[in-house]
Amino acid sequence: MSDGHVTVALTVNGRRVERETSGRRLLSDFLRHDLGLKGTHVGCEHGVCGACTVLVDGRSARACLMLAAQAHGADVVTVEGLTPDDGTLSPLQACFREAHALQCGFCTPGFLAAAHELLEEHPDRVDFTDAETRAALSGNVCRCTGYAQIVEAVRLAARRRHEEASPA
Repeated sequence: MSDGHVTVALTVNGRRVERETSGRRLLSDFLRHDLGLKGTHVGCEHGVCGACTVLVDGRSARACLMLAAQAHGADVVTVEGLTPDDGTLSPLQACFREAHALQCGFCTPGFLAAAHELLEEHPDRVDFTDAETRAALSGNVCRCTGYAQIVEAVRLAARRRHEEASPA
């Protein structure tokens, strides 16, 4: 459109969405302000902290560095989309709670998205090392913890997924 607006059509958390928005609108702002999905946090606005991390076509992406128009046709999953429809915690979220892997919670949505990507990429792995887990989460910054509980939560989620998939 000549006025700088574009129509963006994408799937967000399993729901088809079509909106007109500024061609310069960031995906983070589109999700938070246009769609009301407040779980995508905006921290540094430079792609460094990872608080805005979402999944775009199954891969983690910084929503503060991506234009909404770039997500046209994509499947976007926010932290809200990682939660079961019944409002309970996902197994990964439950492991974060159990391992005390959050303090203030501001960084948690980004960590959950990155951890979800890791677990989806390696569904049969149960033995992630601390170094592998830390590398997978290295694009996310937490200012409240020493990361030990976050790493443990991801490793716990991998073990639990394997236990639940294995026949008794």
